[in-house]
Formats: sequence, structure tokens, C-alpha cells
Amino acid sequence: MPTAKKSGSKKSTKSASIYDVARLSRVSVFTVSAVINGKSHVGKKLRKRVEAAIRKLNYRPNLVARSLAKQRTHTIGMIVTDIANPFFPMVVRGAEDAAQKRGYNLLLCNSDDTLAREESSLELLISKRVDGILLTKTAQDFTPSVQKMIRDVKIPFVLIMRTYPKLTKDAVITDDYHGAYDAVSHLARSGRRRIGLISGPLKVSNAIARWEGFRDALKAQNLPLDPNLVIEGDYRIDSGFRAGNALFSHRPERSRLPNYGPA
Repeated sequence: MPTAKKSGSKKSTKSASIYDVARLSRVSVFTVSAVINGKSHVGKKLRKRVEAAIRKLNYRPNLVARSLAKQRTHTIGMIVTDIANPFFPMVVRGAEDAAQKRGYNLLLCNSDDTLAREESSLELLISKRVDGILLTKTAQDFTPSVQKMIRDVKIPFVLIMRTYPKLTKDAVITDDYHGAYDAVSHLARSGRRRIGLISGPLKVSNAIARWEGFRDALKAQNLPLDPNLVIEGDYRIDSGFRAGNALFSHRPERSRLPNYGPA
């Protein structure tokens, strides 16, 4: 006795293509592409027909193919020196929020403030065809091979917190000079005379600017610059703790404000 055949068949799991959308909406592939990319020359009636077909087929554009065709990935790379530093998460969050508002994604790398990891991250981001890179530069210069790679790809850079004119003049930085200058001036007005500084690495631009602001403010206040009261750190918490202990051993002078008794 013959067995009954099961009715129906498995639905195809194949994703709809741009050609399927074009067939269903009875337009050319070029018209579908124009609608997807927001071109204004497509008429309202045709646009609605294409959009209805896209919804019906649940069509998702091939982002990789579009990126190759446009030579853009709508992705920005970002390299920071130490994501564990409490300063950087808010900076990264701000960059990501700004990027997403403009239709871009952010790809984050951590260099650990070492040239080798920085250059490895650069190679990764460039291989991912990012449209631009935000960089907090390490103290060392790029190796010749990486310099050549950057020149060849002609990718735009914006520096964050530290300048590096050999790469670009485009930078978003804080006013480290005047920040240090104003801090020293405030302490001097409060009666302090032996003022110390725990700096960052004195090969990077923001640490240099802070040291210069510190030095110039001492000079303006007719205060001595004691080399024993300047300790170079690396912007990490452990470094600051060690530098603070070392600085206290040189006994920076306490305030000359009136003595109100034991604290």
C-alpha cells in the first residue's frame, strides 16, 4: 500500500538578495540600490514599492559588499594607552556616542602605552578598512615600516590628549599648561612655598606642558623649583602611589595659613 506523501516542504533559509527585491518590486537593481542609499532621484511611488518589497522579503543589505563598493566601512578605530585608567572610559564613551549619532561604529584597541602594541593595533585597524583613527600616541616614534604604511593608506588621524606633529596637527587636547599653572598659583596664594609635581612621562606632550606650566608658575610666584619635588610617573595608579610616597619623603612644605590646632 503506497504511503502518503507529506504535504509542503521546508522553507528555504536563503536570505533575500537585491535581485529578489528588484523582481518583487518590478524595478531595476539600480533603482533598489538608489532607494537603499537614500538617493533623491527615485520617485515617491517607486520608492514605496521598493520599500514594501524590502519589508516583505526582510531584505538586509550586504554591508561588506557596500563597504567595498563605496570604499567606506562607517567604522572608526580608536587606540587608547590604558583602558583601565579611569580617565579613558568616559572619553571612549563620548567618542562612541558621537560616532553612532552619525551612523558610525567604533572599534577600540588598547596599546598599554607601548609602541609594539600601538603599531600592532594600527595594522589591525587599517586591515579592517576603518574610515579614520582616533589615537592617544605613545612616547616613541613610529618605525619606518609603519610610517610608510600610514602614508600609503592615507587614512585620517585625530590625536587624543597628546600631540604628535609628525603624524598630524589635528588633535583634541586639554589645556595642560594652564591647568598646571593655575594649580600652582592657587597653592601659592594659599601660603604654600615648597610645591611638588608628580608628572606623566616627560617624553609625551601633555606631561611636558604640565611641567612647563608648573615651572613658569613657580617663577611667577618667586618660588624655588626644587628638582627633588618633581617626580616622573606614567599616569598609572600604582605609579602615582609610589611617586606620592617618594615625594612625601622630601617633605613639601605645608600651608602657612594660621594654625587652628591639631587636625
